[in-house]
Amino acid sequence: MKILVTGGAGFIGSHIVDELLEKGHEIRILDNLEPQVYGQTNNPPKYLAENIEFQKGTITDKKDIEKAIQDIEIIFHDAAMVGVGQSMYQISRYINTNTLGTANLLDTLVNKENTVKKLIVASSMSNYGEGKYECPDCGTINPKLRPETQLKEHEWEVKCPKCNRPLKPIPTDETKPLHSTSIYAMTKKHQEEMSILIGKTYGIPTVALRYFNTYGPRQALSNPYTGVAAIFSSRIKNNNPPLIYEDGLQVRDFIFVKDIAKANILAMEKSAANYEIFNVGTGIPTSILNIADTLTKLYNKNMKPEIVNKFRAGDIRHCYADITKIRTKLGYEPSYTLEEGMRKLVEWAEKENATDTVEKANKELEEKGLVEN
Repeated sequence: MKILVTGGAGFIGSHIVDELLEKGHEIRILDNLEPQVYGQTNNPPKYLAENIEFQKGTITDKKDIEKAIQDIEIIFHDAAMVGVGQSMYQISRYINTNTLGTANLLDTLVNKENTVKKLIVASSMSNYGEGKYECPDCGTINPKLRPETQLKEHEWEVKCPKCNRPLKPIPTDETKPLHSTSIYAMTKKHQEEMSILIGKTYGIPTVALRYFNTYGPRQALSNPYTGVAAIFSSRIKNNNPPLIYEDGLQVRDFIFVKDIAKANILAMEKSAANYEIFNVGTGIPTSILNIADTLTKLYNKNMKPEIVNKFRAGDIRHCYADITKIRTKLGYEPSYTLEEGMRKLVEWAEKENATDTVEKANKELEEKGLVEN
């Protein structure tokens, strides 16, 4: 089949491309080579296979989209601006790229003749806001953000809004209400909801995959708004300790990028995926402190992370995936353990240049009033 991957030169998109090529598909990539990720260049990254068609362009331009979808049967829509903190002060940029860019794609599919038979959209666990919790007295709780007054007292754990007892995090499933806590999260919610709605309305089988914390080779090491594993890698490679907000015991679900790519292939191949939303994670909670310690050891560095005991506006405490639905409907099973995946990340990253701009990015957040003691 002839397949379009928007954002296909990027971290996750390029791994999806690799999987598709292995299966014998014909691939076209639409990517604007975002300078924040690639630097100032007009050339696609060297890791891209030669037997693909590369179109430099943007989803914010309908003419680029019209050209990109010609003769295409399947679209993987992974193009997006990524950065939770940055989205809170570059609001127009994130809305224009993520929300309006997706609107441009959908508008083109609806109003221009095409051969597209399926759309797979990259969504995000950030849609949820806080994860799902359990109170020993009140049962299942879907809390909103922790009060600022509580965070200023450095009381980090989420409390029950009914009885004020500390809550226990439990796996977050797809039925949890969405409480987006950043502009980035809102745009990912827009992307999946618009896509599923238009897909159902016009009979275009559409799937939304809520990626959890993805890591692995090709993640932009010099982009301080990318995933935490890459940010920590950049710090460690430059002999600087990882910076950790709160106390480091907040948990996420870290999934290796090749497992994300595998989930995308299943979403394409399985009709049971049509018009559905799936978590894509491991189902295993891992603390941010554990990630820092694991990477420090793998890089053979004698340093400890710097736990700053500050908090950022919109940060959640705990969220990890319930992957029952994707297991049951699509037969998905993650293949990589955390240690295996992190080792592959480090093996790749040791050969790459990494400019540590984390402190500059943190200073921007502080100047905007998005970081507090």
